Amino acid sequence: MIYETAADWLQAKEKRVLLFGMSGLGKTHISNLLREAGDWFHYSVDYRIGTRYLGEHITDNFKREAMKNPFLRQLLLTDSIYVASNITFDNLAPLSSWLGKPGDPTKGGLSFAEYQRRQELHHDAEVAALTDTTRFIDRAAEIYGYGNFVCDSGGSICEVVDPEDARDPVLRALSEHLLMVWIEGSEAHTEELVRRFKRAPKPMYYRSDFMMSAWRTYLEERDVAEAEVDPDDFMAATYARAMAHRQPLYAAMAKNWGVTVKADDVAQVRSADDFTALVARALETR
Repeated sequence: MIYETAADWLQAKEKRVLLFGMSGLGKTHISNLLREAGDWFHYSVDYRIGTRYLGEHITDNFKREAMKNPFLRQLLLTDSIYVASNITFDNLAPLSSWLGKPGDPTKGGLSFAEYQRRQELHHDAEVAALTDTTRFIDRAAEIYGYGNFVCDSGGSICEVVDPEDARDPVLRALSEHLLMVWIEGSEAHTEELVRRFKRAPKPMYYRSDFMMSAWRTYLEERDVAEAEVDPDDFMAATYARAMAHRQPLYAAMAKNWGVTVKADDVAQVRSADDFTALVARALETR
């Protein structure tokens, strides 16, 4: 790790961290807070994915849907309207809408083959965006004069790395430049996230083998054909299983590559100084 002790961290003139963990536990909240403090550069992996690597796919998806409408079709064909994604750090809906959900096409579902194709494209984009982190550290310093840097990683970072492999290229590159910080939730957080997800299921990225297993299990348990699957029901049924699947991966990342902070403690952070103190405590107790 680039900071072995709390003293190393506290004395460092340039503080660089990567936040990881389940979506909804405070990664973007802390990143926004640090950016608003004025001397931290905020790099969002999901934003980078949705703009640099999958932006064209997302826009083409919008256009594909617009072409189904006769009125919009004519405007598009005559270059009378401009279709673009308005993705932001806080609104990643354009990326989620492109990822989609498998199931009944009359309910907005994709064929499972198309869903898997998009998942693979997301995998490659996420690896590229994570790898870009180190370049953005240099850009933030050289162009804007930022020494402090926070990487707001996506919840699926654990799906594209192997935390038990000391030679993992992505984790090695990241850990050489940033302190990896896991925001760990409790069982109560997990239950709330599951309830929240069931109320409004959203597209997510998962490893291919995990998703294939979840898909086959769902088809067998519900005794339905692929085209009959309710996309929202499938995503909701898969989410709790995904939480259990990711937890040990996050834990291994923290154990082998970084430190752990509790989501309850993160929720109490009100300033950059609070965050600095929280990370220092995590290094002391590692």
